[in-house]
Amino acid sequence: MSGSRITALGHYQPSRVLTNLDLEELVDTNDAWIRQRTGIVTRRIAAEEETVADMAAEAAAKALAASGLEPSDIGLITVATCSNRDRCPSTAAQVAARLGIPSAVCFDLNNGCAGFCTALATADHTLRAGAAKHALVIGAEKMSDVVEWTDRSTCILLGDGAGVAVLSATDDPKDAGGIGPVVWGSDPTRADAVRLMGAWQPRFAQEGQSVFRWATSELPRIAREACARAGLTPADLGGVVTHQANLRIIESLTRQLGLRDDVVIARDVVDSGNTSAASVPLALSKLVESGELPSGSPVLLFAFGGGLSWAGQVVTCP
Repeated sequence: MSGSRITALGHYQPSRVLTNLDLEELVDTNDAWIRQRTGIVTRRIAAEEETVADMAAEAAAKALAASGLEPSDIGLITVATCSNRDRCPSTAAQVAARLGIPSAVCFDLNNGCAGFCTALATADHTLRAGAAKHALVIGAEKMSDVVEWTDRSTCILLGDGAGVAVLSATDDPKDAGGIGPVVWGSDPTRADAVRLMGAWQPRFAQEGQSVFRWATSELPRIAREACARAGLTPADLGGVVTHQANLRIIESLTRQLGLRDDVVIARDVVDSGNTSAASVPLALSKLVESGELPSGSPVLLFAFGGGLSWAGQVVTCP
């Protein structure tokens, strides 16, 4: 069995910026309250006609170009999303058609905000088993489609966007350090804490305080386990990219891990809001593009959300 590693990244965000001041015109809120509670300053909102597939394809095209691969090299496409309207064909199949990828297996995966890390592990297992040599792993969301814009507790949180990782199998089975073993699971007794239920068009809802307590008390242990399975401690990490749910959660979680002072911590939630399954690849791609995360750095990816579900692994930065 070969290993696999991330060889390229790409991301896409819509052009429209929705600020906290804009939200003051919609609901009873204000910039200071939003920043204090969430850390969010702006978020990107897709145009009415812009779809999850549109954003996924834009990000995937950039990642594929950066990888140097041909469309025909891709054997697997998986899109992590919970906000796509289309059931069939899948968003992944639509991406394949737009990029001219001829015969890849295509499927969408819904594990809420933990979807990208879940999809990354699934693709890694597929490549290790020899069922494909290269894969596109995409997180893409149009959360503005499922926002209740009159709910001041949730409309301030969500944004739209997409991020993509190109995974490639390695030739040497000993070269398995690119994607570390996944730690994943769920607590179904708290399944209603974050939800998007009902006939289309469903509306996002959550029990914010319950999620905050769960995330800050339970997740540090699971994040440390992901490091241990990769043969590392948190002190060995060069970067941490968690689900960009809330800056207070990110800072509490990373503070409890015992990281070095120079570790790069993703805080893209400030500029992009909570983009659900897109948040981890979006933030990772931005950090790599800006040069803040150097190639070869061990980076903890860790996501959590509806279910309540979680998934995380240590990856080598491309």
